[in-house]
Amino acid sequence: MRSNDLTRRGFLKRTAVAAAGVVAFPAIVPASALGADGSVAPSNRIGMGFIGVGKLGRESHVEAFKHREDVQVIAVCDVESERLGKAKNAVDTHYAGRADRAGYKGCAMYRDFRELLARPDIDAVCIATPDHWHAIPAIAAAKAGKDIYCEKPMTRFIADGRAVVDAVRRYDRVFQTGSQQRSEYDNYFSRAAELVRNKVIGDLTSIDIGIGGFPIDTYSLPPDPVPSTLDWDAWLGPAPWRPYSSELCPMNFSGFPNWRGYRDYAGGGFSDFGAHHLDIAQWALDMDGGGPVEVIPPDGKDVKRMTFLYANGLPMYHGGESDCVFHGTKGKIMVGRGYLRADPPQILQAKLGPNDMHLCRHRDHRSDFLECVRTRSRCIADVEIGHRTSSVCQLGNICNQLNRRLKWDPAAERFVGDEEANRLLSRPDRSPWEV
Repeated sequence: MRSNDLTRRGFLKRTAVAAAGVVAFPAIVPASALGADGSVAPSNRIGMGFIGVGKLGRESHVEAFKHREDVQVIAVCDVESERLGKAKNAVDTHYAGRADRAGYKGCAMYRDFRELLARPDIDAVCIATPDHWHAIPAIAAAKAGKDIYCEKPMTRFIADGRAVVDAVRRYDRVFQTGSQQRSEYDNYFSRAAELVRNKVIGDLTSIDIGIGGFPIDTYSLPPDPVPSTLDWDAWLGPAPWRPYSSELCPMNFSGFPNWRGYRDYAGGGFSDFGAHHLDIAQWALDMDGGGPVEVIPPDGKDVKRMTFLYANGLPMYHGGESDCVFHGTKGKIMVGRGYLRADPPQILQAKLGPNDMHLCRHRDHRSDFLECVRTRSRCIADVEIGHRTSSVCQLGNICNQLNRRLKWDPAAERFVGDEEANRLLSRPDRSPWEV
């Protein structure tokens, strides 16, 4: 990553107005004060920083990690000051109660993620920014020697994903992609993948993936006044510049903001839940290091649904009766976040032997990450896995955008004989941010 044109001093000066009264660098309370009961030694506590503390970052990740005795939340970072303050206050209030220190002010706030990464007391970071902001801080975190938990889809562009993989491997970091269906939901998904891998439903004949549609451009969005608490230029980051829109970064919202539906920042519903359900399909196919070789758009005639073809001829279809449906010569398995069903039902009673493929780890996704940080082993949704799943999402988006049949080489990570499609594997990042 090159950002020579954006110095630390210049960045902080440019954001000073929006950050006034918010940015602070308080001292961390002694770790011993948080471990007075002796349950977790301070030396075993993992110091974490959080980059992006909006809806998911604050309400899900900060809340979950702050309750763990083996973690200390040290710092939070965001480009919007009210969210930043809420995240800090939530951490400080929680730790004040644990340490019986009403005046606890140990969680630092940053508007520049590079300031957070510079702290030597941070061992790992959680990145929960919009998708277009995943790659740059992930690469920077790897270079800074931090382990990384990154929301899914891992990156917005396929070329960016390969750059993240290369950085994580080069600097020997632990990386967990937030594809928690591999770990959670009563192991429904991992059990389904196990049964498919062990051919309990016979030879696989096709897969249906029930996910949403594709992103659109932002041309129709009218400009809105920029909120005084938001650094809009920093929110855009490497994406093309456009005027602020409350549709993309609302100040008050109960659900999830809709930046996911716009091409410059994300891959629509296809990537949003595709990063979950396509991930399970790739897992069940033993394709964590590969992918399809062809993508075919629907034509309203012979091809009713977007189709992904794998090298063995297996088709995977966009849409279906369930989140993931695996059709085999001896039956089918249907799996979602609240169920695991099969036809015939006795498929689910199959007993796997010690020499069969076992995929369940029986620990939640964050625990898996923290255990791998301690043991220096690879996570259940390691960086290469996250990249390959994200790639399938982007292949679907590119096929939809070009509306033609595309041949894909998963080893070279290039389209075959289609330079227009290859140009969509990345985009020129807006200066000074470059992957």
